[in-house]
Amino acid sequence: MANTPKVIISCAVTGAIHTPSMSRYLPVTAAQIADDAVAAAEAGAAILHLHARNPQNGKPDQTPEAFAPFLADIKRRCNAVVNITTGGSPYMTVEERLQPTATFKPELASLNMGSMNFGLYHLLDKYKTFQHEWEREHLENSRELVFRNTFKDIEHILQVGTANGTRFEFECYDTSHLYTLRHFLDRGLVKGPLFIQTVFGILGGIGTHPEDVQHLKRTADRLFGDQFQWSVLGAGAAQMKVASIALAGGGNVRVGLEDSLWAGPGRLAQGSAEQVRIVRGIIEGLGMAVATPDEARQMLALKGAASVAF
Repeated sequence: MANTPKVIISCAVTGAIHTPSMSRYLPVTAAQIADDAVAAAEAGAAILHLHARNPQNGKPDQTPEAFAPFLADIKRRCNAVVNITTGGSPYMTVEERLQPTATFKPELASLNMGSMNFGLYHLLDKYKTFQHEWEREHLENSRELVFRNTFKDIEHILQVGTANGTRFEFECYDTSHLYTLRHFLDRGLVKGPLFIQTVFGILGGIGTHPEDVQHLKRTADRLFGDQFQWSVLGAGAAQMKVASIALAGGGNVRVGLEDSLWAGPGRLAQGSAEQVRIVRGIIEGLGMAVATPDEARQMLALKGAASVAF
């Protein structure tokens, strides 16, 4: 299953890490998020990983009211799988983070598989001026930030999502997160095919060296055998390097402005679709094909767009 000839491209269009001052192309309003997501789908993304923001200042907003306008718009305009974050922002409670998934019952939702330090403060060395005061605080306060994802938190999200037919993108930032996922598989709270998103380059998680990528893949193979689809995301400048390593090893990939603002050295991506086109070129250059949304649904055993609540 992990060696499928079809490659799933996921695209995360805005996230909760980068702030509006870092790129004028980062989508903030519901219309901008919908337009960026649909453009990414048209470029080849089968899955759209979605966060919401306050349209006035760009601050992460996990209320269902913030998600509703662009969810309906995206569903009307394209066939891509909608993947709603339960990560939200590391500063939010688990109940705040869970609200949109509980409300809209998507086909897919992200789920972080362990608590971790989540450092963003080093970005202050690069960005000196900000449009909004919350941006500086968002970065500076991460010196003391622990992104909480306890066993109880994970179990709660799994129970709510599973009851609604939602499956999960399991975000694993280090080796221990894979073992935590195995724990929940052994307990019967998750079932294959698992969609495992290994994350590289966040300060507090595993790095971006090729050995890091290969180590998590080897560990996942040992723990899950043929019960999973493997995907990767590389943060920042490592985005395409990590994607290329994984593609050569039979993996799937995630790109988008949540993970990196760049389309090359010193060049801001003018939207997530630009990154989708770049990684699609790598996929097709390696002689592989990009999965359609319906092919991704089949590969991940998703319930289908007709069964969501938006």
